[in-house]
Amino acid sequence: MKSPQQHPEPPTPVITRRDFFGLAWKGLGILAAVEVLGMIISFIFSGKNKNSAPPKQLLEAGPVDSFAKNSVCAFMGGRFYLARQQDGGFIALSLRCTHLGCSINWEENKKRFICPCHSSAFDISGEVLNPPASRALDYYPVLIEKGVVKVDIGTLKERKTTGKDQFTYA
Repeated sequence: MKSPQQHPEPPTPVITRRDFFGLAWKGLGILAAVEVLGMIISFIFSGKNKNSAPPKQLLEAGPVDSFAKNSVCAFMGGRFYLARQQDGGFIALSLRCTHLGCSINWEENKKRFICPCHSSAFDISGEVLNPPASRALDYYPVLIEKGVVKVDIGTLKERKTTGKDQFTYA
């Protein structure tokens, strides 16, 4: 009688050190690719809704009559100077110099803003009088409602020069 034929057991696969590290590097590469792809997708779809305007953050400055013509009033909490022009127009100028962002000061006797860092100077409307600042001071929109001056401190606007459309009249 023949004895039942014994089948040899298949050899167990042996993973060499080289194979192990090769698989580990491939796995890490796939993981990195997934992360980069996720970042790209989140960047593409993370934009704000272009149709929604930022909410207004109105700061009440005071009655129109409380500001003399050709005068400047500092609102440090709102980060602006409210300047009333000779013709009665209002503009809210940023406290930051357009050169390097230092806080500017109003010199009443010379009727100008001066930057203590590099001596840039600006007139009462924010226009550059003395470089190194190369553009006019940034400004906040001004609204006048029922005889009260209000400044939208949530919207800082950049400008190259001063224009009539930047002033608000009572």
